[in-house]
Amino acid sequence: MKELEPVIKMLDEILEERGVPKNIKKAVEESKNYLNNDKMQPEVKISAAVHRLDEITNDPNMPIYIRTKIWNIMSILEQIRSRL
Repeated sequence: MKELEPVIKMLDEILEERGVPKNIKKAVEESKNYLNNDKMQPEVKISAAVHRLDEITNDPNMPIYIRTKIWNIMSILEQIRSRL
């Protein structure tokens, strides 16, 4: 899905950050895998990615700027899902 390419790029940027804890990177990687999964329906993969990202937003070890990026990604995904 072409609309997801900017979101995937944003997730990649988080994965490349040095100060992000491993558990956060794992959840971001899982979300990225959901979005890249061509076997899933678009609504399902977006919902799965949003759910996984939402699970980690309350992690006290998450840097504030990463939390803001994740909220932004979730917002974009919700907008894409509403247009489907």
